[in-house]
Amino acid sequence: MKLPGVLNRAGQSQPGVTGVARVDRRTGDLLRRIGPGDIVVLDQLDLDRATADALVAAGVAGVVNASPSISGRFPNLGPELLVEAGIPLVDGVGVHALREIREGSKLRLHGCVVYCGDKEVATGVQQTAETIADQMIEAKAGMSAQLEAFSANTIEFLRRERSLILDGIGVPEMRVPIKGRQVLIVAPGTDHVEDLKQLKRYISEHRPVLVGVSGGADALKDAGYKPEIIVGDPDRISTDTLLGGAEVVIPADAGGHAPGLERIQDLGIGAVTFPASGNAEDLALLLADAHGACLVVTVGFQATLREFLDSGRSGSNPSTFLTRLKLGSKLVDGKAAASLHRSRVSTAAIVLLVLAALVAVAAGLAVSGVGGSYADWTVSTWNDFVAWIKGLFT
Repeated sequence: MKLPGVLNRAGQSQPGVTGVARVDRRTGDLLRRIGPGDIVVLDQLDLDRATADALVAAGVAGVVNASPSISGRFPNLGPELLVEAGIPLVDGVGVHALREIREGSKLRLHGCVVYCGDKEVATGVQQTAETIADQMIEAKAGMSAQLEAFSANTIEFLRRERSLILDGIGVPEMRVPIKGRQVLIVAPGTDHVEDLKQLKRYISEHRPVLVGVSGGADALKDAGYKPEIIVGDPDRISTDTLLGGAEVVIPADAGGHAPGLERIQDLGIGAVTFPASGNAEDLALLLADAHGACLVVTVGFQATLREFLDSGRSGSNPSTFLTRLKLGSKLVDGKAAASLHRSRVSTAAIVLLVLAALVAVAAGLAVSGVGGSYADWTVSTWNDFVAWIKGLFT
């Protein structure tokens, strides 16, 4: 009598979301192996927008963060994006969760509790739209401290990289002619695919040098263009794009180590390294400027103050700030370029104008009294044409 009841309870689905655990302290390595339905376990204070975008794009079922996703230092954007996408976010579960949860195990999130099988392995805070909104209001007060720290970091970065920023020393040579040409740089940022579509008119008219930064190179290829220069980690770029004939520039650290260089060597592709402490976007800008670009249009780059202070970019923000100062008036956002090249006259207006012109011509002929003569001439010409066609087949 008891056995059927046990089987029924076992067959019932448990509340919450379930998925395969993907666990890693190194967020970059973690993002390379996640997939749809996974539950990601990471340790990232102030979850940034770039990480959240990658998690949403991968279609993960849930996110467990050992650290607070919003510390209050500044209003970071990652948690809001995850919750808007309907992905459960459990915060502040503690670093012990990274030790207790094994890679590939089956996890279940229900409320603020993390289960592995029937065992409760971690408890944190379930983030909702309301809790995030409250924390973001408090976090805005921390922006002044972030700006002060940013100022100090900028001075230190300029001391370390002044020869690169001021004189372009260390920028690799390129075979692609850039001097005097416009350059379009596409990075995998917010709305970069849609913004690239809006630039179709600009690209066909100006024929700029096409530069793809990491996943931005794939976006160019998917849109039907051929990137001429690729800047970024080759491990984040598809093989087809890498084999498309573009010059590849790999960012390297001060010691010369370039992540992804092994993959390039395995593919048999030539590449150059670019040792600098800036991020790939900034290196692409410096590359275009050092080789004499007359104008640089960017797609997918960070634009707002909140994006600029996002924690995922804090290490490279001095580079970002100084690079944009270096380019000055050469630098144009892709949305602005698309707006300037958008047609001001709609197709419907053009059709109405043509119809109005035809009506005016017809009215003029009718009023002038010569309309009948033109009509007779038209009919006569048509009849002669038809007779000529028939003569070809008789």
